[in-house]
Formats: sequence, C-alpha cells, structure tokens
Amino acid sequence: MTSSPGPDALTPMVPKQSLLRSLGLAMSAICGMAFISMLGSFFITETMEGLAAAINQAGTLRMQSYRIAASLVQRADMDIVAGARNTGELVHEYQARLKSPRITSVIPLAQEHPMRQAYDLIVYRWRMEILPLLGDYVRSAIVNERRAEVLRGAYLSTIDDYVKDIDQLVHILELDLESRIQLLRVMQSVALFLTVGVVFVTMYLTHNRVLVPLRDLMQSARAARHGDFSVRTRFHSDDELGHLAHTFNIMADDLSRLYGDLEERVRTKTLDLERTNRTLQLLYNTARRLNEAPLDENSFEELLHELEDVLGLGGGAICLAEPGRTGACKVASTQHVARGQPYLCAEPRCHLCFSGTGSHVVEVEDIRGAVARTLSVPIQDQNRRYGVLLMDIPEGRSPEDWQVQLLEAVADHIDIAIQVAQRGTESRRIALFEERNVIARELHDSLAQSLSYLKIQVSRLGLALKQPDGTALAGDIVQELREGVSSAYRQLRELLTTFRLKMDGRELGAALEETVAEFATRHPDIGFRLENRLPSGQLSANEEIHVLQIVREALSNVARHARARHAAVSLHSDAVGKVVVVVEDDGQGIPDEAERRGHYGIAIMQDRAQGLNGTLRYGTRAQGGTRVELSFTPQPSIRLASREGIF
Repeated sequence: MTSSPGPDALTPMVPKQSLLRSLGLAMSAICGMAFISMLGSFFITETMEGLAAAINQAGTLRMQSYRIAASLVQRADMDIVAGARNTGELVHEYQARLKSPRITSVIPLAQEHPMRQAYDLIVYRWRMEILPLLGDYVRSAIVNERRAEVLRGAYLSTIDDYVKDIDQLVHILELDLESRIQLLRVMQSVALFLTVGVVFVTMYLTHNRVLVPLRDLMQSARAARHGDFSVRTRFHSDDELGHLAHTFNIMADDLSRLYGDLEERVRTKTLDLERTNRTLQLLYNTARRLNEAPLDENSFEELLHELEDVLGLGGGAICLAEPGRTGACKVASTQHVARGQPYLCAEPRCHLCFSGTGSHVVEVEDIRGAVARTLSVPIQDQNRRYGVLLMDIPEGRSPEDWQVQLLEAVADHIDIAIQVAQRGTESRRIALFEERNVIARELHDSLAQSLSYLKIQVSRLGLALKQPDGTALAGDIVQELREGVSSAYRQLRELLTTFRLKMDGRELGAALEETVAEFATRHPDIGFRLENRLPSGQLSANEEIHVLQIVREALSNVARHARARHAAVSLHSDAVGKVVVVVEDDGQGIPDEAERRGHYGIAIMQDRAQGLNGTLRYGTRAQGGTRVELSFTPQPSIRLASREGIF
C-alpha cells in the first residue's frame, strides 16, 4: 500500500522571502557602502587637494604683498627707475596670482558664501585701492620723488589691513578644508559603522536562517538515515530553507508511512511464510502418515488434530460412504473435543454434507438445538466420491481461502491414500487369484494327471483280477501303480517346494545363488555354476519370481533326468534390453516327445515364459547335453524407475 503525496507536495513552492535575495541585498549593501565610502573619500580628497593649493596660493598673495612693500623701500644703491620697474613687475605677478585658477577654482559662485565674499573683498580692494596706488607710485617715482614717497607711505599703511583680508581668506579656506576633512572622517565613520552593522546583520541572518536550519536538517537527515522517521525539523520560514524543511517533513511523513507499510507487509509476509511452512509441514506429515500408517481411526484422528492446530478452526470428522448407499460411516471425529458434544449425524442428514460437487458450508442443529456451521470438503476423484472431510467453523468466523485450499489438498491426499489402499487390496486379490490358478494348473498338469493315470491303472487291475489268467497282468499293473505312486509323490514334493518358494525381499541374484547352492548340496555329483550379469533392479518382483521358477525347474530336470556332471546358469541383457536366461548341462540330452510323456517340466516352463511374454527354446547341444534358453523383454518396473529418479 503506497501513500499518495499531499497537496503541499504536489504544489510547487515559491518562497515569499528569498534567502538568496536577502543575502544578496546584504552583500550588495556592504559593497555599496564600501564603494560609496571610497567614492566619497576620493571626491573629498580631490576637493581637499584643490583647497590646499588655494591656501598655498592665498599665502603667496600675502607674501607677494610684502614683496611689493619691500620693493617700495628702495635702497640707496638702487636706481629709481629700476625700482619702479621691479615694483611694476611684482604688481603684474600679484595680479596674475590673484586671478590664478588655483584659487578661483575653489571659490564658490554663490555671492553669500563667506569665501566668495572674502575673495571679492580682496579683489575689490586690490582694484580700487592697492592697484591705483601702486600705479601712481610707479608713474610718480620717476618724475616726482616726493609724491612717490607719499604714495609709498600710503601703501605701507594700507598693506597691513589688506594682508588681514588675505589672512581672512586663508582662514576661511583652512576652515573649509578642515570641514571637508571632518566630513571625510564622519563619512568614513558612518560607512564603517554601517558596514559593521550590515556585517553583523548578515552574520545573524546567516546563523539564524542558514546555519540553524542546516543543523536542524542535518540532525533530521541523520535520524532518518538510522531509520527514525519521527524526527521533524522545527524551522519554519518563507525562504528556500524553510520550504526545504517543510519538504523534508513531508518526505519524512511519507517515508514513515511507507516504512510502516513495509513493516506491515514484512509482518504479513512473515505470517504468510510461517503459515505456508506449517501448511507444507502438514501436507508432508499427511502424505507420510497416510502412506506409512494403515488407514484406521488413529491415523485419521491424528490428522484431524493437526488440522485443528494449523487452521485454528473447530473439531473435524472424516465420513466415508460406499457407492450407491444413502448413508455414510464416520471413521474418525474430533468434534466432541471442540464442542463438548457432537451434533447428531443421522443417516437422513448425510445428503447435507454430500450435496454439491465442491466445498460448501453446512448448517445443522446439534443436540442442544444450536445451529452449527461446518465446512464440508469432498473426498473424491474423477470417477467417484469416497466421502467428505468436515471441519467445524467457530461462531462469528468464516473460512478463509487458504484454509479451504489446504483442506481440499488434504482431502486429495486422503483420496489418493484410499485409492492406493484399494489398488493394493485389489492387487493382492488378483495376485492371490493368479497364484491359485497357477497352483490349480500345476496340480492339473502334474499330480492330477498322475492320479488320473493311477485311477486308470486301478481300473485295469480290477479287470485283471476278475480274469482267471490275469495274475501276471495284475502283477505288471501293480508295478506300474507303484511307479506311478512314486512319481506322484515326487511331483507332490516338487510342487510343495515350488509353492513354498518366496523372495523375502531379496534380489534375484541372492535367490539364484541360494537355489544353486541348494541343488549343489542335494546333488554333490554335479558341478553347478552361476553367472549373473543382470543389473540390479532391472526386473520387477513378478518377473523375478517367474525367472527363478524356470531356473529351478530346469535345474530340477538336470538333476533328475540329464545324468550330467556339470550344469551352468547364465543371465545377461543384450544391447536392446532383452533378458536372456540360459541353463545348460553336459548330460545325455533331451529325449524325444514319446519318451517325455508323463513329464510336465517343459510345459510348466513354457507357461511361465508366456506369462513373461517371452520365448522358451530348448534342445540338445552340439557338444552334448541340453540347452534351455528363455528370452523376454522386461516391463519398466517401479524399482528401476525409482532408481533412475522418475519417481
């Protein structure tokens, strides 16, 4: 039984909160803040580099102002014209430095900015105050020395204030530079703080949403690997690992159900195997018991008790019936053991159990008036029904298929055992009839003929005694009677010896050796020899008896009539499987038909050869003596088939 997946297992899961997206955002935030921090530092550094140059440039303005002042103070050895020219050059240089991009590039365009105002003030005072004053000085220094002195004094008195304005610009530039440096510090500090915060958040996210779920999944997977499917993950979220944990729980549920189903299947299969083993053991015991023990009440009761133990049903019974009769005989029963008292099984009720052609349930009332349910299984073959096998069904239960099949198999074994027993009885009856026919034929062909002959001689003797001259004839008849009685007595002894012959479970070879040894003991003047080359088990028991009787009859003829010194018995099988039995001697040979009258050995051997569907040939050998040869094809025997593995 397989469990079907639930709807959650069939629906594709789309995470609402992607773990990869969250981790990607965290890493992007870290990288973004690092990039912004580096980019901000780069731009601030660039602007700081311009401010430093502007501060240096503003410092040169201050220095240049003092150089101009120094050039106005002429030394005694300096030419006035050269000093004025030098002052003009310094003025031009100052003006170039004042307009230099190094300082103008950092000055904001906004008029309200302090730096712009400080720079515009310097430019304004330079243009409106300092530059006109120095221009007059340069022009007056050549033509009017006194005026030049006045202008020099005016410049020197103004330069300090002007330098203070330049210092103010330098101070503003320095403040702006420091503010930019402070901004860089703040930016880097904020970026560092945010980066560290994002890193901690990422670590926390990784620990709580990655490491912890993975550890939980690993523990659950380890438990599942050891066969414990009861462990479930406790992590729940809407990301990929949460869905993985949810899927793992569904898988664990399915595996748990499958494992439970497998355990149930294994348990069921184990019970089925145990039941099958018990069933096979019961069938084996049934076959052995029915084949080895006689079919009596004890054997059937033992079988019924074993059926009760294996099937778990109530008591049972075996009823057999003769063909053509309306009633049946209950040969064995254990129902009284199961119920306390057996139900009435009178003759009119037999039709309930024997009705139908297959197994069926019979409902009858017992002596207490309660309804009893019994399963009736027929014991039958294709030709006739021998009886039924009955098993009581406990209340509230119904027979299962395997129970019915087992009972039918046991019923088949009982049927086969009954057939074998009947065939054995029939075989023994036929064998007895055949043996009686053989005895009758032997008596008729030997002793009966002799008695008939003696009866004729007695009649002749009576007629001779009535005649006056019948004394001599009576004497001859009495002599013939004496010889006839001796012959009849000898034939009687031979018949008794033949009728007492039996195999006693031995093989033909042993019986032949004993027979040859017997004749050698009784007739020590004859040398008997046996050569048996037949395989063991090639002949059936009936064929062995006939062969042994023919050999004994032939040896008896050799001992009584042949006057031989040597006799030989040989048995072999040719290439096509035909058995050849030869009895030879070196005696006087076989007499003709007229001389053999009153001797029935040849006739007896021929009758036995016909019983074997074989041929008996006899005659005189070229070397002298008699040769009797029996040849026949043996029928496949059960002993040979068993030895070759057919049965």
